[in-house]
Amino acid sequence: MDKTTTGWINGFLGVLIFSGSLPATRAAVADFDPVFLTVARAAIAGTLALVLLLAFGEKRPRGGDLVSLAVVALGVVVGFPLLTALALKHVTSAHSIVFIGLLPLATAIFGVLRGGERPKPAFWLFSCLGSALVAGFALMQGVSASPVGDLLMLAAIVVCGLGYAEGAKLSRVLGGWQVISWALVLSLPVMALLAILTMPQSFADAARPAWLGLAYVSVFSMLVGFIFWYRGLAQGGIAAVGQLQLLQPFFGLALAATLLGEAVSWSMVTVTGAVILCVAGARRFAR
Repeated sequence: MDKTTTGWINGFLGVLIFSGSLPATRAAVADFDPVFLTVARAAIAGTLALVLLLAFGEKRPRGGDLVSLAVVALGVVVGFPLLTALALKHVTSAHSIVFIGLLPLATAIFGVLRGGERPKPAFWLFSCLGSALVAGFALMQGVSASPVGDLLMLAAIVVCGLGYAEGAKLSRVLGGWQVISWALVLSLPVMALLAILTMPQSFADAARPAWLGLAYVSVFSMLVGFIFWYRGLAQGGIAAVGQLQLLQPFFGLALAATLLGEAVSWSMVTVTGAVILCVAGARRFAR
C-alpha cells in the first residue's frame, strides 16, 4: 500500500472519529458543566499525550514552534471544545453539525492568511454561497431557536479552522501526531488545575451517557482522532486529504439520529449537502 493510499485511510478514520464529537459532547453537557467538560477532556488527553511522547522519546519542539503550538492549543484544545460545549446547551447536536460543513472553508481561509495561498476568484463565490446557506438555515429555525447557540458554533468554526491550518503547517516540521500531542501537553498544567477547580462537588447525578460522552471526547475526539487526522494530512497531502472532512456532517447527522434519537429533518440534510458541494467547489479553485 503506497503512502498516498495510507494517508487517505488515516484521514478517513480521523474524520469518522471526529463525527462523534458533537453527539458525545451533547450527551456529556447534559450532566457536566461545559467549562468543566472542556478542561477535563483536555487534561485527560494531555496526560495520555505526555505518556505517548515519553514512550516514543520525542524531542522537545524548538522555541520557534511554541507560538504555533499555542495557536493550535487555543484553537482545537480549548476554543473549539469550549465553544461547542456552550453552544450545545442551546442547540441540538444535529443542528450544530450543519455548521461543521464550514470547517474546510475556515481552514482554507486561514491557509490564505497563514500560508500565503492565493485562491482563484471562483473560490470566494463558492465560499460566500456556502456561508449564506448556513446563515439562511439558522434563520429558518426562527429567532427563538437560539441565536446564541448559532453564534457560538460560528465562533467555534473560526477558531477550529485556525487551529487546523496552523497544525497542518506545523505537522510538516514536527510530524503528524506530535503536533496535537505537544499542544495538549503545553495546555496540560493549566487544564489540569482548572479541572480540579471546576470539578463538581459530587458526580452522583452524572448518568452513564454523560460519562461515556466525556470518555469519548477526551480519548478519541481530543487525541486519537487527531493522530489519524494529522498523519493522514502528512502522508496524503493537506489539500487532498482535507477533502475528507466534507463527509463529517453526514456521519455526524447519522450518529445524532442513531445514538441520541434526535430528529434530523430533510432541511438539515439538504443544507448540509449543499454546503458540502459549495465547499468542495471552493476547494477546487483554491489554487
